[in-house]
Amino acid sequence: MEVKSKEFSNEDITVTYDPCKCILSGKCAKELSEVFSNSIIPWVNLENNKTERIIEQIERCPSGALKYFKRNNKQAS
Repeated sequence: MEVKSKEFSNEDITVTYDPCKCILSGKCAKELSEVFSNSIIPWVNLENNKTERIIEQIERCPSGALKYFKRNNKQAS
């Protein structure tokens, strides 16, 4: 069974999550719980913090399951 990546967007970035890569460390939810949640759906809410802080957390993902790209060629702010 193939599991597809999930996408979450705000006006600056789109965040993708690949559940097949995730090692379930919980680092994202522990360190930035206002954006990443283990119990609330949708589990990624990009409106709850600044884009640069979200990017910093994504770059700490140990498995690479979380990625981001900038929307409309805008700089993240």
